[in-house]
Amino acid sequence: MQKRILIVEDEPAIRDMVAYALRKGEFEPVTAGDGREAQAAIAERVPDLILLDWMLPGSSGLELARRWRRESLTRDVPIIMLTARGEENDRVGGLEAGVDDYVVKPFSARELLARIRAVMRRSREDDEDGSVQVGALRIDGAAHRVFAEAGGEPVPVAIGPTEYRLLHFFMTHPERVYSRSQLLDHVWGGSVYVEERTVDVHIRRLRKTLEPHALDAMVQTVRGTGYRFSAAA
Repeated sequence: MQKRILIVEDEPAIRDMVAYALRKGEFEPVTAGDGREAQAAIAERVPDLILLDWMLPGSSGLELARRWRRESLTRDVPIIMLTARGEENDRVGGLEAGVDDYVVKPFSARELLARIRAVMRRSREDDEDGSVQVGALRIDGAAHRVFAEAGGEPVPVAIGPTEYRLLHFFMTHPERVYSRSQLLDHVWGGSVYVEERTVDVHIRRLRKTLEPHALDAMVQTVRGTGYRFSAAA
């Protein structure tokens, strides 16, 4: 079955160009011009990936990304931001909103398809990961869910897809220090260009995710080197 990709873009020319490229790449494109149309498309069938324009009428792409990361229906759907805003602060803002990757306009169809396949490949690898437990944290690989033990009872942890991959890598490689470049290679993949600053953004998001369960100290900063995950927080 073809993977369904939702294109949320208000400029018809760009929307049609992206849809054409997706069909050539053997994907099934679904289009929306704003947040309202996007919500209707998601209600009809949850897409396998969302291409989301930064600047939209009504709710911005950032607002939509934040909303979809909070909702259980779309929490695990990969999101790639389409944006003309190439400045570092803007890219960091998108990553902090839960976006998995971004493509700066103007972009080629070849680059876009490569980004889509890379993000989907990482998501598929997540699905094949097994279960693991470190201290009070447990990952159910089959269900793709994270739990924190509290008083002997498992409490679900709401977590984004990139933070899930990062946490899974940490939990399967505890007590070892990894540099930012090593984490990029292991979590994002060596074939994908992502700046090292991206790691810091997702480390902050992961700690924020674990903080309500008093487990954020398990993700430790090793000054001048990188990061370590330890049950001995």
